[in-house]
Amino acid sequence: SGIGSNLDGPVERVRVALSGLAELPQTRLIASSSLYLNPPMGPAEQPDYVNAVALLLTRLSARELLVYLQAQELSQGREKEPGPRWGPRRIDLDILTYGDRRIDEPDLVIPHPGISERNFVLFPLIEICPHLSIPGRGSVSRLAADIDGTALEKMTAVAQDR
Repeated sequence: SGIGSNLDGPVERVRVALSGLAELPQTRLIASSSLYLNPPMGPAEQPDYVNAVALLLTRLSARELLVYLQAQELSQGREKEPGPRWGPRRIDLDILTYGDRRIDEPDLVIPHPGISERNFVLFPLIEICPHLSIPGRGSVSRLAADIDGTALEKMTAVAQDR
């Protein structure tokens, strides 16, 4: 699962999301990455994002998992109506992969369509599962070798407390 926030205490929002993932039914949180600070992909007139990824072992279907993630977003105050593309978010939770499955439905695409271009997804993934294979795209390590990670900043414990 990918996690991101850039509004209303993003470090705490990402931590709350990680705790929520650990509490999902029929699911175990196997690992989570450090928090990473990065510039927004979208409009520059917004705060930097705090991102992390989590590795889950679940018996939930991809659709059930999506429903739980959306409920968690709503519980943290994410608006039901989507904001501007790549605009600011209180919390954003995405299913990045679901085993080796490929799903292409109007509201559920797995693997996540932007995974191979997003340093704020790939570099945290390298930290917790460098050999993960993204269906149809290759390993996380190989994908990360092809993108620039210089704007991404791994947050220290002190920085995470701010």
